[in-house]
Amino acid sequence: MSAAARFRSSEAEERFLSAYDAVLGSWPVQVESVDVPTTYGTTRVNSCGPHDAPALVLLPGGGATSTVWLADVERLSARYRVHAVDTIGQAGRSIADGRVARDTGDLTAWLDEVLGELGIERAAFCGHSYGAWLSLTYALHAPQRVSGAVLLDPTRCFGGYRAQYLLRAAPLFLKPGERAARGFLEWETGGATVDEGWLEVTVRGTAGYVPKIVDPRPPGPELLRRSVVPLLVVLAARSRAHDTRTIRERVRERAPHARIHVLPTATHHTLPLAHAQEIDPLVLDFLA
Repeated sequence: MSAAARFRSSEAEERFLSAYDAVLGSWPVQVESVDVPTTYGTTRVNSCGPHDAPALVLLPGGGATSTVWLADVERLSARYRVHAVDTIGQAGRSIADGRVARDTGDLTAWLDEVLGELGIERAAFCGHSYGAWLSLTYALHAPQRVSGAVLLDPTRCFGGYRAQYLLRAAPLFLKPGERAARGFLEWETGGATVDEGWLEVTVRGTAGYVPKIVDPRPPGPELLRRSVVPLLVVLAARSRAHDTRTIRERVRERAPHARIHVLPTATHHTLPLAHAQEIDPLVLDFLA
């Protein structure tokens, strides 16, 4: 495995993969897991739904892994061939053993290869947080391949992070550990109930994996305004990652064609799991 993205120890890897497999095994639909070869390494894609249905690509937040879509896949796969992707260079079952993804161009090239290997010419995208940024970035890169994009509390798309959020997150990078990861998520969610299985995946990945994260550069306002890809922006009213009111105004200003929906009780990290019953109908209605 590349030195840039790796597990800290074989024990950390075993603990993480055990938790990951347990959550994937609890998905309410049959899952087909495929390891897709790319220039940047082997990418794990967990797919479900009819093979002849339109494609829907799901991209998780940073470190959340494709298992975070546990509560969404049953409803979404009833209408789509869902492909939940583990982002290369981050915790998951993707293996970053190829060329290191260093910038936005590398990430869009990586997604080009993933779609090509899966035989997908055009797909809808849905991403959360960093995955929302990646979904938007790809839609701007290859609009002909994106039928629509749903951005769940997107970060670094229309504005920056709150300083308090960055300060709280700093220990996760300086001295990562499971206790620190749990504490951070508990703070951001206000103690809301989060699926314990997924929480184990996330805290073990945070503590045990050294990621290679490409800096999410915000797209230029003019590029956003010229975009023809339909956008749905779903914001968490109680998000501590950024100021929701400011982000909503930025969306209206920079992407006037976008549809906006605010979830009144959601925080940044209760998405998408704790609000799947609200999110999934929005996604299906929008993409229809």
